[in-house]
Amino acid sequence: MWPATFRSSGMESPHLEINEYEKFVLRMNPPRVVIDNEASENATLVKVDCSNRHGILLEVIQILTDLDLIICKAYISSDCGWSMDVFHVTDLNGRKITDARTIDYIQQRVVNHQYPRTVGVQSAVEHTAIELTGADRPGLLSEIFALLSDLGCNVVAAELWTHNMRVASLIYVTDYVNLGPIQDPRRLAKIKESLCSVLKGDRDSKGARTDFVTGVTHTERRLHQMMFADRDYEIADDGKMHNSEQKITVENCNEKGYSVVNIECRDRPKLLFDTVCTLIDMEYVVFHATIDSVGQKAYQEYYIRHVDGCTLNSDAERCRVIQCLRAAIERRASEGLRLELCMGDRVGLLSDVTRIFREHGLSVKRADVNTRGDKAVDVFYVTDAAGNPADMKVIEAIKQEIGQTVLQVKGLARYPKVSHEAAARLRFSFGDLFGVPCQVLSNLGFIKSFT
Repeated sequence: MWPATFRSSGMESPHLEINEYEKFVLRMNPPRVVIDNEASENATLVKVDCSNRHGILLEVIQILTDLDLIICKAYISSDCGWSMDVFHVTDLNGRKITDARTIDYIQQRVVNHQYPRTVGVQSAVEHTAIELTGADRPGLLSEIFALLSDLGCNVVAAELWTHNMRVASLIYVTDYVNLGPIQDPRRLAKIKESLCSVLKGDRDSKGARTDFVTGVTHTERRLHQMMFADRDYEIADDGKMHNSEQKITVENCNEKGYSVVNIECRDRPKLLFDTVCTLIDMEYVVFHATIDSVGQKAYQEYYIRHVDGCTLNSDAERCRVIQCLRAAIERRASEGLRLELCMGDRVGLLSDVTRIFREHGLSVKRADVNTRGDKAVDVFYVTDAAGNPADMKVIEAIKQEIGQTVLQVKGLARYPKVSHEAAARLRFSFGDLFGVPCQVLSNLGFIKSFT
């Protein structure tokens, strides 16, 4: 715990607090989880049947995505205090989930309401956790890592996202000497002041923020919250052309009292987590949803209301939801060339590597830094300083300097093309099933169809 002179970031826990009544309901009606490898030829079905509360959908999705499982389809139905959800999942190679330990982990976490605190989650007990938001610019990550190295900080993990010329990062550091968290108030004050100075630069009109985090946080959810609080979505309409493959609409279904959000965009891992996370953090409740992916396309349909029970009744509110969902989709999009670094860890390694990137004119658009034992296992997405694709001659020069075997260039995933007609045939919508409860339950997988 940091001294009283240093405050928490004010962040909400990624695990919403449960009141005593909800705890009682959970004890009386514990969640039921079924892992089914027989119902589908191509995927494992994870069926979750439980009492409903705000945020539980995101927590279940978080369990699955933190295990690097791909959710290729999902059917969500929750109303009148009960939730019935089905997720079609595979591993990263498109195979069913057969590992007994993984299956047991999913069941135990959901049934016992013990959401992940080791996978995808970092604790501030062993590290000093630092949050940064500000204006992005070429070479910024190099400046940050160089400064931390000069201040005697060893970076053990970090994640950085950039979007619409803004940057958000969570960095976990230890002291060079004792390899534990930094607790001296004067030293923390110097680190904070120095990082703020680097972040502000000479042209950040929107302002920069540096904070120390206490407790436990889910890194990816927190990054969404940080960029949302930084209002990165507002810059989306400054004349920049959006991805033509991305379509988001919000309409009201007055007959049933829902607002209907439809998303069509390029599919990628953790897309469902990103969109549901944004809706939850904007205080909307997802009552029903259908999620589908066909080739490289993802289709998501949500029936939502605000937590106060109201639908989205103004154009301004609908526009804001579209902007925020567009930002959530784009923040983690694989912009740039993927570089993977795996080598023996040492003090100052990240400072040296990112300096080499900067000296060769590369800009880091996204980064995921990890330490596993005595190895540094890092991923960087890079472009040139103008945001254009990196020159492969430059990449080869960097590999020569860092090491041919320790720095690998990885291509982006490719998906088979599927025609619009085929996609339409494969899609399913809850809008077609309202008032037909047996058909809904059959599609969810909780009852069998005999037709």
